[in-house]
Amino acid sequence: MNISKAQTSKINSIDFDKLAFGKTFTDHMFICRYQDGKWQDPEIKPYQSLTLDPSSSVFHYGQAVFEGMKAFKDDQDQIWLFRPEENFKRINRSSNRLQIPEFPESYFFEGLNTLLSMDKDWIKPGKGNSLYIRPFVFASQASVQASAANEYFFMIICAPVKSYYTGGEINVLIAEEYSRAANGGVGFAKAAGNYAAQFYPTSEALKDGFQQIIWTDANSHQYLEEAGTMNIFFKINNTLITSPTNDRILDGITRKSIIDLAKHSGLSVEERPIKVQEIKDAHQAGTLEEVFGTGTAVVVLPINSFSHQKQVYKLPKETPLANSLKEKLLDIQYNLAEDPFEWRRGIN
Repeated sequence: MNISKAQTSKINSIDFDKLAFGKTFTDHMFICRYQDGKWQDPEIKPYQSLTLDPSSSVFHYGQAVFEGMKAFKDDQDQIWLFRPEENFKRINRSSNRLQIPEFPESYFFEGLNTLLSMDKDWIKPGKGNSLYIRPFVFASQASVQASAANEYFFMIICAPVKSYYTGGEINVLIAEEYSRAANGGVGFAKAAGNYAAQFYPTSEALKDGFQQIIWTDANSHQYLEEAGTMNIFFKINNTLITSPTNDRILDGITRKSIIDLAKHSGLSVEERPIKVQEIKDAHQAGTLEEVFGTGTAVVVLPINSFSHQKQVYKLPKETPLANSLKEKLLDIQYNLAEDPFEWRRGIN
């Protein structure tokens, strides 16, 4: 791997107490090009702008996928990753769906480990502090031919972050018109276009005072699927319920971790289709105890209310299960508790 170090660091100019999520980046980035039918030698170089041809295929046909992961630092200055193998496998699954060549595992982990070691001072210890890691790959071939490209960039950039949400109620709107994904599509992949398609309906919901949309199935809008960019959970009658993953729903790494933690704690967990009407009926019966979303950025986010067909359903203010699962997950991530699942991976 070719390594070029930044001559000076930006770190002293950063106020780590006033970070806007995903807007400040570390000194270095990882980059690897796909040309002539293979991935070339990877590089780490100072964080900088790219020069791309206006006809680069990604601008016209959207071949781009990404991942989201975090690095944590404990009180002994040891850096930890959380289930990075899952992120690596998922970005290649996403790539396959968009006809992007798979990235080699050795390149991925050598590049990630080296990058984090070089920018380790950007990772601050303490709960709430972390380094958000964004691996991504996009088509760079200069061509407007409507076919899969034959040149790509694979990159990793990193941003120091604090909490994604900084307080306030989270009120969500259950979708009745727009859909996030359809059967046979790319909903399970972290394709850039999936997120672009959410922006307009979400902006409309924001105008009405909602922070997120709970997406429903495209066929009937009867079944609950995801909440914004999060997987979603419902606690009904002391049972935790979430939609099963399929080709419309992202196989969230936080999602599967929460399921394992809940089962490990003795809670009943069901992965099954959930109808909107079931949630409304449970609310009316007083058996809907908690609703929360999960994701890399938010970890676990309690939802305060949901709205459907212009009716608002307030949820209990106390969210003991969401709070407990979040703390258990964070304790593992920050090396504050035993890791019975062997999810942590140290960076030397």
